[in-house]
Amino acid sequence: MNDFPSIGFVGFGEASFHIAKGLRSERGLRLSAFDIHTGAPGLGERIRQRAAETEVRLVDSNADLAREASLILSAVTANQAVAAAEQTSPHLTPDHMYADMNSVSPALKQAIAARIEASGARFVEIAIMAPVPPYGHKVPMLSGGVAAAEFAERLGLLGMRIEVGDTQIGAAAATKMCRSIVVKGMEALLTECVLGATRYGAAERVFASLAETFPGIDWENLATYMVGRVVVHGERRAREMDEVAETLRSIGIDPIMAEATARRMDWSAKSGLKAKFGGTEPASYREFAEEVRKSS
Repeated sequence: MNDFPSIGFVGFGEASFHIAKGLRSERGLRLSAFDIHTGAPGLGERIRQRAAETEVRLVDSNADLAREASLILSAVTANQAVAAAEQTSPHLTPDHMYADMNSVSPALKQAIAARIEASGARFVEIAIMAPVPPYGHKVPMLSGGVAAAEFAERLGLLGMRIEVGDTQIGAAAATKMCRSIVVKGMEALLTECVLGATRYGAAERVFASLAETFPGIDWENLATYMVGRVVVHGERRAREMDEVAETLRSIGIDPIMAEATARRMDWSAKSGLKAKFGGTEPASYREFAEEVRKSS
């Protein structure tokens, strides 16, 4: 049995759902969540369905969550990370540990840490280093902060894979931000490549040429996967890339590529592609391209 008898999630989107699904196997572990969208049309229904599937108790407020859980995991969109901390911190005590799992800049992680630690609670920054769904609660994570070692040791008993990083808040966030330049950048590049290549009937030859230049990669499957991530998670990725851009600006680097990636992600979100595909990923990059063509 883990030392945390109760774990609470601020935000119950994709990451929280898949982590909870994995944690559910731990006997005696109580899981709860608070999500501001629980009552929203459409999205709220999905949250309630996922909570029922994972036996997660949905509560009505941040205060209720703090009463329910000794460990709180914050997994909201990047632009809501500070608000989540501000709304939760008044209800925390020294008995709580608050782990911020959001993709935000080092400076924002530090601001969130200061807010949480002022309540007496312990703070841990978490950088999720791979897509959550394939791994569930075993997704690789990098932790940071004074309480990082304790967090990793205790959650490791539940099978979670947590590397202990620097005690200085912000180092894990910087690692995630720089990784996202490449990962989200590739998603944006392949999305744009697909949009152009399919219009000219050149997709197969483009991917065959890429396979010769970069052997060992199935470029067609990768394109389908990455385009799907842009369709379903464009809004969240755009806000994360805003944070990446801010991280680079803070050290005097012009975020040319990060800003361009954010634009492509915003394009997807504003195009309504997620709704057109019913909130799921297209079956193939060709299906995606055809839908865009019909809508243009």
